[in-house]
Amino acid sequence: MNNPLRGMAITSAILSHLSGAVIVGIFAGRWIDGYFQTSPLFLLIGIFLGLAAGVYGTTVLVKKFLGDDAS
Repeated sequence: MNNPLRGMAITSAILSHLSGAVIVGIFAGRWIDGYFQTSPLFLLIGIFLGLAAGVYGTTVLVKKFLGDDAS
């Protein structure tokens, strides 16, 4: 458990889960807004869905990392 590379790996995985999902939500929301001409609506929906997906993915990742099989 004292391996610094393992700590860096979990930190980068958490960062990529959170930021990646939000970035995908932003781009998808902007694309849908451009298609339907509903400027900020789907951008905001994409941000919130991306944030929710990132938090869910991070929760699953941390549970696997800690070895918690509660779910």
